[in-house]
Amino acid sequence: MTVAAAVGRRWRGARLSAAALLALLALALLALTAGRGGGGSGAGQPGSPPPPPLPPGLREELRQRRRDLLRLEAAAGGGEAASGGLGCGDLSLATGVSVLGWGFTKVVARAALAGGGAVALKSVHGAGREVRQCVLRYGAPAGCRRLAAYKLLKEVTLLQRLRHPGIVQLHGQCYDNSGDPEIRVTAMLELGSPLEMIQLLQTPWEERFKICLSLVELLFYLAHSPLGSIVLLDFQPRQFVMVDGNLKVTDMDDASTEELSCKEDNDCTLDFPTKSFPLNCSAAGKCEGINEKKNLFNAYRYFFTYLLPHSAPSALRPFLSDILNATGDLRYGINETRKAFEKVLHLYKSGLYLQKRPLLLKDYISLKGFRMVEGEDYKCWPSYSHLGCLLSVHSAEEAATICNSQSQCQSFIITQQRTWTGRPLASFQSSLTDLIPDANAVIYVKRSASSGERL
Repeated sequence: MTVAAAVGRRWRGARLSAAALLALLALALLALTAGRGGGGSGAGQPGSPPPPPLPPGLREELRQRRRDLLRLEAAAGGGEAASGGLGCGDLSLATGVSVLGWGFTKVVARAALAGGGAVALKSVHGAGREVRQCVLRYGAPAGCRRLAAYKLLKEVTLLQRLRHPGIVQLHGQCYDNSGDPEIRVTAMLELGSPLEMIQLLQTPWEERFKICLSLVELLFYLAHSPLGSIVLLDFQPRQFVMVDGNLKVTDMDDASTEELSCKEDNDCTLDFPTKSFPLNCSAAGKCEGINEKKNLFNAYRYFFTYLLPHSAPSALRPFLSDILNATGDLRYGINETRKAFEKVLHLYKSGLYLQKRPLLLKDYISLKGFRMVEGEDYKCWPSYSHLGCLLSVHSAEEAATICNSQSQCQSFIITQQRTWTGRPLASFQSSLTDLIPDANAVIYVKRSASSGERL
C-alpha cells in the first residue's frame, strides 16, 4: 500500500525483529486462507471446548468499537461501497512477502500477487503495543486481537466509501469471523513510498507547491465527504506517502466523522502546542467546523510552513505569505484556502506573475535547428537534474531573466520536457559545447558570450 512504506518509518522502534514479524504475518495469512470454511480458530467445531468468557471490561470495549463501526457504515446512507477486486483467494497466492513496518496496532508487509503488481498487506499486529496492553489489562489475547481488528475494519470501511486521488486505494480484503472471539482481517492496498520531508525541501518549488495543493484538495474533500466532515486525528507527514508522484494519506484508522459535542462556546477551544483557537457551539450542540479547522492548521504547521515559501518565484511570495498567515491564524477555512491556491496556480501557469519585468531576451542570439550535447555542467538549486541546471520556466523570456541572474550562465535551451503544470524545462549552460542538429530546438546565447565562441 502506500500505507506500507510510510508505516515502516513510523514503526521502526518496535522490539520485534522483522524476521519475527514476518513469521507472525505468515501465520496470520495461513490462518486466513487455509482456515476459511474450517472454523478459523476451531471454535464451534465438534469436540472443541467453548471459548472462555471475556472479561466484562473487554466486552464493553468490544461493544463500543462494534457500535462505532456500525455507526460509520450507517453514515454512508446506503451508498455504494468500493470493495476492490481482490479477496482471500488472491491472498493465498501471495509471494515474496516481506515486512515493511509495524506499529501500535498493525503490521504491514509487501507482497506480489498472482498476475503481477505489488500490494501492501495490512493486518493486526498480534504483538503490537495495543494488543499487549490489552492483554495486560484483561488476560484475553484472542479478544484483544479482535479489539484491534475492529480498528482495521474501521479503516477498511472508510477506504471503501471515500474515493479521492489523495486517499490510498483499497484493492481488496480477506475477512474471517468464523472463530469467536477473534476476527482475522487483511487489507490489500496500493504500494507507495515514504514522504521524506528532507528530500522534499531539496526539490524545486513547483513540486513542493504540488504537494501542498494536493493536500488542500484532499482536505476539501474530507470537509465535504459523503460521510460528513472528517478529521485526521493523527495528522503528521508519516501518515502520507507518494504514489506515482502524488501525495496520499495512508492511515485512516484514526480518522473520525464525529465533531466535538458542546453546550456553550467555551467547550469549543481548539488547542495546539503553540496556539489555541476559540470556536462557536452550534444550535445542534456541535463545535462548528472543528474537524475542518483542525485538519487545516495541521496542514499549515506540518506542510505549508516548510514547503510553500522557500525558493518560490518572488512575484508569488506575497500571495503565499497571505496563505500562510491566513491558515496559521485560521482566518481561512478550507474553501478560502483552496481558492487562494487556485489563484497562485493560475498566476504561475499563465505567466501573469512575470508582468512588469524588463525584457532581456533581446540580449540573446538564437541559433535555430541546434541543441547542445547533454553533459555535466554547473549546478543550481533547486534543479530538476543533479548533472546541471535544469529549471521550470514559462517562456524563453523568463529563461533569459534566470540566465542573467546566474554568473555562470552563458546560454540556455528550452527542452521538450514538461512539468505537471505544462511548463517547459530550460537547461542552462556555462559555455557552448558541441552542437547537434535538431530541427525542433533553439539555443539562446548571450551576445556578450557569442563574441568569444565559434558559432
